[in-house]
Amino acid sequence: MSHQLIINARVITSEKVLPDHCIEIKDGKIASVFPCQRLQALEKDVEVWDADDAYAAPGLIDLHIHGFGGFGPELGTQEALLKMSEELAKHGVSAFCPTLYCGQPQQMRQIIENTVGAFGKEQGARLLGYHLEGPFISPKKPGVMKPQDISPIDLPALQSLWQAARGHMAIMTAAPELPGIEQLAAFCREKHILLQAGHTNATYEEFLHGTELGITHVTHLFNAMSPFTHRAPGAAGAVLMHPEISAEIIADGVHVHPDVVNFLGRIKPPQNIVLVTDALLPTAQSNPPFLANQEEVVFEGGVWKRASDRVIAGSALTMLQGIKNLVSFGFPLPQAVGCASANPARLLGFKNKGALTAGMDADITVFDRQFQPVRTFISGQRS
Repeated sequence: MSHQLIINARVITSEKVLPDHCIEIKDGKIASVFPCQRLQALEKDVEVWDADDAYAAPGLIDLHIHGFGGFGPELGTQEALLKMSEELAKHGVSAFCPTLYCGQPQQMRQIIENTVGAFGKEQGARLLGYHLEGPFISPKKPGVMKPQDISPIDLPALQSLWQAARGHMAIMTAAPELPGIEQLAAFCREKHILLQAGHTNATYEEFLHGTELGITHVTHLFNAMSPFTHRAPGAAGAVLMHPEISAEIIADGVHVHPDVVNFLGRIKPPQNIVLVTDALLPTAQSNPPFLANQEEVVFEGGVWKRASDRVIAGSALTMLQGIKNLVSFGFPLPQAVGCASANPARLLGFKNKGALTAGMDADITVFDRQFQPVRTFISGQRS
């Protein structure tokens, strides 16, 4: 029987920070959370770890990340996913969705076939399922995606990808204005895939039609989507005006202005904001050349940009840095942590993750006052 005890932690709940608290873990589950002053004599088989007044948060979950530390699904090997898992755990992430770029269906299938064997073998952050960012997106809002890889909705191709993933497909980003969106939404509902709107040039009306189909979450809000204007609210306007629509946010201060993030936090229900990194493979990598999606990128102005044309390719954010930024943008710490833990867990339907309460998975991120990782507990493992 595995029995652990974290002592002297500043436990972050959904509403406040509880100083000088203990977290008891039994067999990968949280058994209890209580003030350390109530600590009684310990059983002899308990492993005790002193958090030394560091913060303890529910394990951080990144639903949109292409790579980290030089590893990612685009490398097309199980080892790349497993190493990505290990590196993310060192930075406070307990679970993630490896995100595939928009690609030709046969190319995406090959990547999935070559990497899906990693699921269940990870020693670090848990693999929750693939996030497919395309290929059914708008050619008018490609972002850094390659135009030749953008495709009309093709259900047989998606069925092939689903079969290759062996059920490990968690999220798909698509443009809700595309012909065939009704059939795509029905497929995703049947297979329990979260279909979210992104890389979209939808009109306000087209976007709301998508919400009627159940597409009520968006990929990297404001980026690669029709903007909010007073006569044409677009996709961004729909998200702002409809509180039930939830949204990814890249909180690096570049993808979205800090004051806009602050504004979002004031008008949107806190549970409907999900922090993601959209980090690229070279994030936290020290030696060039830096490659992402088989193209050279450079770190410039706080983000990764494609070397050839300086188009923003993605972020170099970590989840802990994102939380730190949200706090600096005006979010209370418990709310910022919720954007990175409880909210993504709820979005994917994980009822046993996202909170430090009895019965939940013992996924715990411990970090210091400078938002640097101290230790990551993952269902009884640690990194």
